[in-house]
Amino acid sequence: GTFLVQHWLGNMGFPRRYADYLPTDGFTLLNTISSISAFVLGASVLPFLYNILRSYRHGEPAGRDDPWGYGNSLEWATTSPPPRHNFLELPRIRSERPAFELHYPHMVERMRDEAHF
Repeated sequence: GTFLVQHWLGNMGFPRRYADYLPTDGFTLLNTISSISAFVLGASVLPFLYNILRSYRHGEPAGRDDPWGYGNSLEWATTSPPPRHNFLELPRIRSERPAFELHYPHMVERMRDEAHF
């Protein structure tokens, strides 16, 4: 609501950085909608900031290198925090899901056996 409406106002000829304009210019309704949307956008940041602070103060550490359990990419294949160069040796990439294959080789084999080609 905030930025798209500003785009429409610009297409209608509303100049940038004007503090005041004539009511007869026809920009009042869309400018009001844009202003209200800007306040709603600003207010929506408050729950986000609350969540950050609450998680920082009371959140539990994940306790695992892959807290979701099924990470697909290489950032989930190393420890957290990662060592200086992430890996002692360069991992072999055989698919688009290298970390999943590293942590769950039995599931990869089962998925290959069950795949219908």
